[in-house]
Amino acid sequence: MNLNNVDLSNCDREPIHIPGKVQSHGFLLAVDAESLMITYASENCKDYIAAEARMLLGKPFEQFEVIAGLTGKNGQLLQMVQLGAFKQDYASVNPYPVQINDVDYYMIISASAGSYLIEFEPATIEYDIQNQIGKSVSEILAGKNLKSLLHNTAKAIRDVIHYDRVMIYKFLEDGHGEVIAEVKSEDLEPFYGLHYPASDIPKQARELYKLNYTRIIADVNSTSAPIITFEEAAPLDLTHSVLRAVSPIHIQYLKNMGVESSFSISLIAHGELWGLIACHNYSPKFIDYKAREGAALIGKIVSSALEYREDEEQEQQSNTYQLAMSLISLHLTKDEDLVSALTGQEYTIKDIAGATGAAVLFENEISAIGATPDNLQLRELFDWLKATMHDAVYFTHRLPEVFPAAKAYKEVGSGIIAAMISKDMDEIVVWFRPEQITAINWAGNPDKPVVISENGLMNLSPRNSFEIFSQLVENTAVKWTKTEVSNVAKLREKIITTINKKAGEIRILNERLKRAYEELDTFSYTISHDLRTPLTSIKSYTELVIMSNKSLDEQGKNLLRRVVAGADKMNFLINEILKLARVGRAEVEYTALDMDRIVRDSAAEVISAANAGRVSVTFGELPSIMGSPVLISQVFNNLIGNAVKYSFAKDYPAVHIEGLKDGDEVIYKIQDNGIGIDIAHREKVFELFKRMENVKDIEGTGVGLAIVKRIVEKHNARIWFESELKVGTIFYVAFKI
Repeated sequence: MNLNNVDLSNCDREPIHIPGKVQSHGFLLAVDAESLMITYASENCKDYIAAEARMLLGKPFEQFEVIAGLTGKNGQLLQMVQLGAFKQDYASVNPYPVQINDVDYYMIISASAGSYLIEFEPATIEYDIQNQIGKSVSEILAGKNLKSLLHNTAKAIRDVIHYDRVMIYKFLEDGHGEVIAEVKSEDLEPFYGLHYPASDIPKQARELYKLNYTRIIADVNSTSAPIITFEEAAPLDLTHSVLRAVSPIHIQYLKNMGVESSFSISLIAHGELWGLIACHNYSPKFIDYKAREGAALIGKIVSSALEYREDEEQEQQSNTYQLAMSLISLHLTKDEDLVSALTGQEYTIKDIAGATGAAVLFENEISAIGATPDNLQLRELFDWLKATMHDAVYFTHRLPEVFPAAKAYKEVGSGIIAAMISKDMDEIVVWFRPEQITAINWAGNPDKPVVISENGLMNLSPRNSFEIFSQLVENTAVKWTKTEVSNVAKLREKIITTINKKAGEIRILNERLKRAYEELDTFSYTISHDLRTPLTSIKSYTELVIMSNKSLDEQGKNLLRRVVAGADKMNFLINEILKLARVGRAEVEYTALDMDRIVRDSAAEVISAANAGRVSVTFGELPSIMGSPVLISQVFNNLIGNAVKYSFAKDYPAVHIEGLKDGDEVIYKIQDNGIGIDIAHREKVFELFKRMENVKDIEGTGVGLAIVKRIVEKHNARIWFESELKVGTIFYVAFKI
């Protein structure tokens, strides 16, 4: 790559660690680690010592003291190099003070791929940072929150090194940065709150900031000094060099901003570059190595404080999440209703992921809490997720960008996490976050301008304008954290475990129920056999008496015929009870029913059997329904029988039956003006063998309505009632069309 020709195809690969030059406020030598010969030298050596750079190449480094006129050192410079190499740590020997031509310098040593970098830069006493660190750190850490901590940091750094502007610059997830704290001279326009694109500090520059805690550019208008070598060799790696020259693009960038000197201190949290303390000066400015190291120490202390504050905030959030997860898990194991365990408690599924709303699709029913789209929109979203989800958990903070229909409810659902419980059963849980409309103020247009060169390449050109460029970011929610996504994945596993456990329990219950049905069949057949034998005898002997006894008058024969009819009816009921015993497990064979005939026949049978001719029975429209003719007849026999029985004592007893179509249902009502049902006993009406206090003097077993409810539910129908004591009762039965 031509170091002077950086274009859009290679910007992030510009080799800024091997610029081949150093800044001119100092000079550099490179010494081979094995031979200790000088193999590289910066051309500006002659500006500091009485020797040309080329004359130094190939000389043993121990001769450098004599060449540079460093009398009295007696090989100490080489000893320092060897001591640092032995310790594999140059921090203990840096900086080493020397005098060249009665001027104080620091010698700074670092390693570079088989060589030692030996750099000399001026030593000053202008900034006594070492003695100010204690006070500065106390002031910095006095901040009670992150915002005040960062402001105090910027102020303390400016008080120590006196730059015109000191900013705290935070890197965001996509690499671009924001100025989140600033202290400056009053005459400067503020940069606080401005955003800068990631290309302003490209990836390779950010990596170098992780290796070197400080970086100074003393004078953007000075000419960098080339590094020469006595033979063809690889470019010298200046990764750890304190004098490393600056990318020409960055130099021009600073010039366009009017900045003549810059200094930065890395802020590193959890091993990653969190941000920078960025210092600008509008005239050339140099601070020496010791001052920079003091600033680096402040940066490390602030980095530790950042880690602590962020960890503290994350721990508080994590504790809330953990509490919610524990309580929900407890309810999942205790509660029969899974949806209630997730959405109906003090802590709900919203609380495990910092969501503002959540929706559960379970057993084809939607249950929502908090701010969510409406049910129709949720159905559409669930269908899309089922079709597109390939993993158990899916999350995005920009749902409207990937699912355009979500723009209709971006105010409540721009961000989602979805956990697929079962695709086959259409069971899913979704968490929602609202849109966070953000106006980002860029320091100039973030699209880096380019210049078309003669060869057609688009060469990068630093921005000339830094006027505020506003950009509105829509359809975007706050990003989900790794902890939140992990919590959702964990809860999904707990839900699946709970469902599987309940399914296991249901299988056990089904086995028990199957055995109970088998025992009931045996019992039913036994009872029916024991009842049928005497019934057959009663019927046979009665018929024999009717046929053979010539002395019986007509009244006697009628009485005996009623005995035969009663035996026949009882035999019929035994058969029906046997059928009913199998209702719970047998499938209903649906046929179109002539309800006009069934209802009128049932009413006539009830009136005849109860000798209730005084009861007025009227009929409205009786529309057809689908069902089992035998079982539906049983339902209306029971309901009309109860209506007649409990209204019989009235002066003018009346029963009315009619059916009306309502949407996708036919609703039948059986109304009487009888004794009514006490509302206190409403829950007991359909229980087996339960009878109300006000009907104890009326004949009955407490079985009829229990049988009715069982048959109705088997038909996927509904039954309920309205009643008022001494006024009457209306039973409703709703059948699906």
